[in-house]
Amino acid sequence: MFYRIKIKDHIRVPPRMFNLTKKEAVLANIRLSYDNYISKELGFVLNVVDVGVIKEGVIVPGDGAGFYETEFELLTFKPELNELVFGKIRDITDFGAFMDIGGVEGMVHISQSMDDFVSFSKDKVLQGKKTGQTIKVGDRCKARIIAVSYKDLSNPKIGLTMRQEGLGKMELIDHQEIKKEAAT
Repeated sequence: MFYRIKIKDHIRVPPRMFNLTKKEAVLANIRLSYDNYISKELGFVLNVVDVGVIKEGVIVPGDGAGFYETEFELLTFKPELNELVFGKIRDITDFGAFMDIGGVEGMVHISQSMDDFVSFSKDKVLQGKKTGQTIKVGDRCKARIIAVSYKDLSNPKIGLTMRQEGLGKMELIDHQEIKKEAAT
């Protein structure tokens, strides 16, 4: 789920940035601290949306930098279990597909790619044995989040499934819905 989150933090501005306006210096340092930041509480920080209130700065003896209590807004993505996500297949390996779901990447294990026996070909295609359905790089897909792990904050893991009805390659889902409408 995407969120706009208001944060209050003390932002350090080094003396070399005192020539900038207070807002420019604080914004630059917020971006240094929070761009690509990942935590279990916030999820994935995608962007600094806006800087609000910046209070008077305090210079700490021995440091020389200014510290400004600041309120600012972040755009974050915090994956939630059972959440539906849309994305594009970025890569396919012999064990599954990697899907870009909007600034972050999730992995669909080969066993979770479709409700069929799935094989991997050297030209990076997953193919169902009975149905003949394929998933390849560039396909737009719909998936459900089934696992989220922040065990390694430098490389968090998002597990996805496309086996359930209504999930998978978008053009196949659209085709199935048209067939259902025609049958009724």
